[in-house]
Amino acid sequence: MKSNPQEILDAHKRIQLYIHNTPVLTSQTVNNQSGVQVFFKCENFQKMGAFKMRGAVNAILQLSKKQQTKGVVTHSSGNFAQALSLAAKSLNVPAFVVMPNTAPEVKKDAVKGYGGEIIECPPTLVDREHAANQIVLDKGATFLHPSDNWDVILGQGTAALELLSEISDLDYIITPVGGGGLVAGTILATLAKNPGCRVIGAEPSEADDAYRSLISGEIETNTTTNTIADGLKTQLGSLNFPVIRDHIEAIIRVEETEIIAAMQLIWERMKIIVEPSSATALAAVFKSKERFANKKIGIILSGGNVDLKKLPF
Repeated sequence: MKSNPQEILDAHKRIQLYIHNTPVLTSQTVNNQSGVQVFFKCENFQKMGAFKMRGAVNAILQLSKKQQTKGVVTHSSGNFAQALSLAAKSLNVPAFVVMPNTAPEVKKDAVKGYGGEIIECPPTLVDREHAANQIVLDKGATFLHPSDNWDVILGQGTAALELLSEISDLDYIITPVGGGGLVAGTILATLAKNPGCRVIGAEPSEADDAYRSLISGEIETNTTTNTIADGLKTQLGSLNFPVIRDHIEAIIRVEETEIIAAMQLIWERMKIIVEPSSATALAAVFKSKERFANKKIGIILSGGNVDLKKLPF
């Protein structure tokens, strides 16, 4: 499916009432240490603490009134579970969230707090998909994939659209890469707003399926996902992969120690809370200082939902 630039502009107009236009922050310390001008789009300040609110709202708003009445369903133990629950609550739409029975209680509590109805299942993708399909059959709810749904992708891209509206002459935008919705949406935003701006993905070496997918030309999977960046363990989808394959400049892999160092730098110097997945993008800047020297870089800080009992520093 191809997008025209107007689609992402329309998505942004559609969701404005339901999201925050998050701030863009800079840090002299980060600029000095990296030799790069970095502008952080702070989606950790988004409603429910992550960019995924954007895609969830846009996807629900694109459903018919009849579909909205019957509700929406997804399977997720992370940010999209919370995003869909809050977006649905904001729009008076029932939300059903399939979560693995191993999901932390803090995540379940967050989903419940945002009004989502949890259906627990064993922690395998097959079980998650089966449970979600059953809700579609039983309730007539519409399934919304966390990252491989066109309206979700367009919604996620509105963060970069806002960033480019504020800082129009960026040379690069860097985003983390997990399921691929954010980076694909960011690509669509740059094509609409500033085609000269190149998009780069940041990915843990311990979960580098997207990096390998670019090399092979096919969607690869991870056999291990031993990374602190828990939001980046999912694989690319059939809708977002062609966008990424055809337009991304590069994917930079970063090590666990580099992710932790970048995360600590953001916490200590910028005084803001970001989750490890967010820090991969800054880690990529430090990893490739030569590539980015004297350039203007935008970074999407994807979220700030951290388990404070499990900090790596």
